[in-house]
Amino acid sequence: MVVRGVRGATTCEQNTEEEILSATRELMEKICIANPNLKLEDVASVFFSVTEDLNAAFPARGARQTGWEDVPLLDMREIPVPGSLPHCIRVLIHWNTNQAQDEIVHVYLHEAVKLRPDMVARRG
Repeated sequence: MVVRGVRGATTCEQNTEEEILSATRELMEKICIANPNLKLEDVASVFFSVTEDLNAAFPARGARQTGWEDVPLLDMREIPVPGSLPHCIRVLIHWNTNQAQDEIVHVYLHEAVKLRPDMVARRG
């Protein structure tokens, strides 16, 4: 078994607790659907980052609301690069798996599809 990274990102309309939690729940649920072999007991850890314009809630709390209670989760702030995508939540999941790198499905939702159009196109 090796550790593989699963990436994803989404955006919020507004900097509110419910928007951040809802967007995070949606992202985590879609990642699990896209990677049906992903079992929470095989996840080593998850890093969330948010752009500096999102501070009303921790994305990890949204993940916990979808069942990620026993997985180590960490929230952090993105580097504030001028011109970067606003209201963005990013995730990196460290998954212990036998799946090949090209079998991992990365999920980008809403305005975050602009971050990795190549990954979105690959999903179809």
